[in-house]
Amino acid sequence: MRRLVKRFHPPGTSPGTLPPPRGLATGLPRLWLALYDAESFSEETIPSVEGIHRRVPPGKRAWLRIVGHDPELMAQVASVLSVHPLVVEDILNVGQRPKVEDHEDYLFVVMDVPERKDGELVSPQVSLLLFADLLVTVEEEESQLFALVERRLQLAQGKIRRLGLDYLAYSLIDAGVDHFFPVLDVMGEELDELEDEVLAGADRHILARLHALKRDLLQLRKGAWPLREALGALARLDSPLVDPANRLWLRDVYDHTVQIIDIIESFRDLLAGLVDLHLSSSSNRMNEIMRVLTVIATIFIPLTLVAGIYGMNFTYMPELQWKWGYPAVLLFMAVAAAGMVAAFKRRGWF
Repeated sequence: MRRLVKRFHPPGTSPGTLPPPRGLATGLPRLWLALYDAESFSEETIPSVEGIHRRVPPGKRAWLRIVGHDPELMAQVASVLSVHPLVVEDILNVGQRPKVEDHEDYLFVVMDVPERKDGELVSPQVSLLLFADLLVTVEEEESQLFALVERRLQLAQGKIRRLGLDYLAYSLIDAGVDHFFPVLDVMGEELDELEDEVLAGADRHILARLHALKRDLLQLRKGAWPLREALGALARLDSPLVDPANRLWLRDVYDHTVQIIDIIESFRDLLAGLVDLHLSSSSNRMNEIMRVLTVIATIFIPLTLVAGIYGMNFTYMPELQWKWGYPAVLLFMAVAAAGMVAAFKRRGWF
């Protein structure tokens, strides 16, 4: 459940307080700067954001990718780019609700990008800051989330180098939204397998697997629903940073989030049905077992009665002295048991 809860400051902490530094992987933080226009592309790793605007020649567009949540570095970003402290706090405190904020000089976008890592579903937070001449993305860890977008920039594929930074921001958001679909494909296959196992009378561990899948769907839903609202607001946003001609692309990625939510909701309904089916199947199997045990116990009731009567230690019991008394009692018990079995079979109880 910890994956679904954000990290909070202690109660009473001043707004805009940056979290304490956490252990960073080797080589992080990393600052990667791409400069491009319709005709050219260059990239480099830079040591800091100081003088970032001087690195961008006139007519060039710049994408600064920051990998690693370093509070000192983000404080420097806030100072150089005039980013509000609350925005920096939201960037560093991962687990934020996906949203879009208009800060006049820049747009701030937060989203979760789901992926499978070592068999577990994780949703790392990605933050975007869109300025007039610079796009900044911030990720907590090194990943391949935007590898295809980087390749499109390098090879000048499509419109990405010809259009503005808002189109690059759209491309990154679209890539993040597209990461939902492979995760949902895997979940769909797992649901199909679970459905077959439930119908076949699966093992006792299937309920735990159903619960794990339900938890993953809840995590996806937590990221998809507010993302739809944020992208809808972004598509309608009247900002000089967003070209009205590019709103069509934003509406397209908004439609993708609607499709994702529809798939998630259908999977949740199917999962709830599988849980009910599994519980019903388990109850039916238990009823079958109880019916068999009840039939066996019922058959032995008259046999136990006869054995109890002739097991009483009385002096005068005429049948005890009879030569054929023992075989007669055994025959009576066998006939009684066989008769009860036949009666139960006629009624379909056994």
